[in-house]
Amino acid sequence: MTARDIRRTLQSEFVRTLRKPFVDAVKEYDMVRAGDRIAVCISGGKDSMLLALLMQDLQRTVDFELVFLAMDPGYAPAGRAHLEENAARLGLPLDIFETNVLRVAGNHAAEHPCFLCAKMRRGHLYTEAQRRGCSKIALGHHYDDAIETVLMGLIYGGQVQAMLPRVKAKNYAGMELIRPLYLTREKSVQAWADFCGLTFLPCDCPAKTRETDTKRAEIKALIASLAAGNPQIEANILNAVKNVDTAKLIGWRDENGKHSFLDRL
Repeated sequence: MTARDIRRTLQSEFVRTLRKPFVDAVKEYDMVRAGDRIAVCISGGKDSMLLALLMQDLQRTVDFELVFLAMDPGYAPAGRAHLEENAARLGLPLDIFETNVLRVAGNHAAEHPCFLCAKMRRGHLYTEAQRRGCSKIALGHHYDDAIETVLMGLIYGGQVQAMLPRVKAKNYAGMELIRPLYLTREKSVQAWADFCGLTFLPCDCPAKTRETDTKRAEIKALIASLAAGNPQIEANILNAVKNVDTAKLIGWRDENGKHSFLDRL
């Protein structure tokens, strides 16, 4: 398939499963406005590459600017080449910068480097996007990432939390993170990649290489097993953090500190 053919699939075969949930999320959470300059962060995976194409498509109806920002965190040469080949095939003008994130995360958090790796990646992306005059970075997290995060926080973190569609940066003035694929299912993204004959980079992080960090995989399998018996399970997980009844919480915290239900008695 040519780049034009691949882009056309978003207006035909995948208009309902990919383009519609993307547009719905952008509108529902007011993610993109006229005059914005947004850095689409390209990791090399299927989600971020699809996000880039959908954001380009959105420019047909909203007047805003895009930068396609790709961080090389320390890829093997073959990985870097595959990233560049895919971008060329899809007609995406990548702006690539280099870091040593994978090496640092592997050395300083050898057994479970994911948290450090994600934090470092985010910081580099904010910095580089800001240098290029952007006020937002767009990441390719999708619906499945969002519901997995809810369960991971509950089961392994002992807290109720959500992966938000929009987040204002704490340490980068005027910067914001958006997740336009928030309502998009991972299986739909994979179906699109397969249909178009596209292959993407697997994660090059140390945890994946050693297969020592399996928590997200465990949660993914748990959700799949539950959804097999009740398809509503997945929607219920996300709805749980949309419809929190604060009168029935034992405790919670906000910018003013920790609170208890006892304070209301």
